[in-house]
Amino acid sequence: MIVEQFGVEDWMDRYEEGARYNITDTCAKPLTLDELFTMTGEDRNAFMERFFQREQTYGPIWGSPALKEKIASLYDHIGPGEILTEHGATGGNQHIFFSLIRPGDRVIAFTPSYQQFYSAPRSLGAQVTVLHLRKENGYLPDLDALRKAASRGVRMICLNNPNNPTGSLIPKEMMEEIVEIARKAGAYLFCDEVYAGVSQEDGDECPSVADLYEKGIATGSMSKAFSLAGLRLGWLATRDREALAQFRRVRDYDLVSCSLFDEAVAALALSHKDKILDRNRQIVRHNLLAIEIEDFLFWIFSALFLFVQIYHTTSGSIRWHFVLGVVFGAVISSFALWKAEKVYKKIYTRNQKKSFRFLAKKNKKRYHN
Repeated sequence: MIVEQFGVEDWMDRYEEGARYNITDTCAKPLTLDELFTMTGEDRNAFMERFFQREQTYGPIWGSPALKEKIASLYDHIGPGEILTEHGATGGNQHIFFSLIRPGDRVIAFTPSYQQFYSAPRSLGAQVTVLHLRKENGYLPDLDALRKAASRGVRMICLNNPNNPTGSLIPKEMMEEIVEIARKAGAYLFCDEVYAGVSQEDGDECPSVADLYEKGIATGSMSKAFSLAGLRLGWLATRDREALAQFRRVRDYDLVSCSLFDEAVAALALSHKDKILDRNRQIVRHNLLAIEIEDFLFWIFSALFLFVQIYHTTSGSIRWHFVLGVVFGAVISSFALWKAEKVYKKIYTRNQKKSFRFLAKKNKKRYHN
């Protein structure tokens, strides 16, 4: 078995920890446990007391029933018995490949995407076809190219939705077409859905492949959308009984069970999933506005530079009227954008206060007695 160098992970391993400004992070702003308990209003002392009194066994081998109940609530047609907890979504993804991919199997993956989707099957001896996501298509799959590739026979189609790194979201109608392509080929449809729930606009969502397709396999985690990467806790979900049985067999060799503490904290967090996702959607939208403002200012300064050049090549009153008009327009536009940002920040800050400061004050006695 020859494993390719994982390009982005290798680069981040070398530079991430020592970076003064880390702009490579792929998770919503991480929560501290203090922030988590404050946001949710849970009693941290009672939680820790229960955990301190608990025997540190392997725990439920296929995952905590309480946690799997919470994970199942993220889906429409998945029950707790159709979920296995994993060591992060990356561990879940690898578990899927080790369980289902055999030498000579044909696998279809996409790029740009997470390298694991094509490198891991290739390391297991699969014949991997990599289809390109193109900017002119909004980084969405070319369904004609997918049909053509799948018509030659395929064991598994791999994708992630929303896409990493482009952020493109496959809409429900397109995903249903992808499901039909997989169904016609008799293929597994595997989708890493770690960014589900954090969108730029309300209503931007797509059902899980585990809900849409009888051979759909979805992975998720507490890392990206739920801001708790330190838990190293993920899961896989599928209605395919044969695949699930194989996952359980392979799991006995390379995973056994997940951390009791990780599963307990994850269950608590998912009990308040709406609060966490709302907090992270606000962060995403605030940052998106900041990027749009930077782009706008870039064009303003570029235009001013151009106008200065024009100024030097013209003469007389035309020159002054032209420049004054441009400067006045730039000032008015900048002021309007500045005002819009102030209003947005005010709303954002007010919501953050509701989520954190109000709850902190409300629960201060409980936490510090």
